[in-house]
Amino acid sequence: MKEHQYQLGIKWLGNSSAGTINYHGYKRDYEIIVEGKELIKGSSDPEFLGDPARYNPEELLLASVSSCHMLWYLHLCSKAGVIVTGYRDQPKGIMLETAGGGGKFSSIDLFPEVTLSNISMTGRANSLHAKANELCFIANSLNFKIKHHPTCIVATL
Repeated sequence: MKEHQYQLGIKWLGNSSAGTINYHGYKRDYEIIVEGKELIKGSSDPEFLGDPARYNPEELLLASVSSCHMLWYLHLCSKAGVIVTGYRDQPKGIMLETAGGGGKFSSIDLFPEVTLSNISMTGRANSLHAKANELCFIANSLNFKIKHHPTCIVATL
């Protein structure tokens, strides 16, 4: 088994002068720092006193699942001769809070809209979503299934 290692930095920016003196006394803002890449500005969900203009961890999880699936899917399509000319997704996730204040995601649904160069590729294009899910590193790391609701459209000139 080949091992891949990843590293980044997280820096909390929320000390308004008194630190975490109380739950309402600090900001949830942080930065994700990866050398040589653009900074990602994060916060908690506004429901948990976060900044709505910043990405929250829950949104980043959805983005990770969706983008990993997309990249595997495009790879598989290129190998299978399915010509994709456009791809977009509007993933949705459900997180359940637990009585103790924690929580977990219970489901993520992907809604990939795939643009194809030819309608004859639709069946094969739709079937490759299952294989992409099997191979997706992020989906394989989660403790629940990812559901897919793909649609295919044909490019018009």
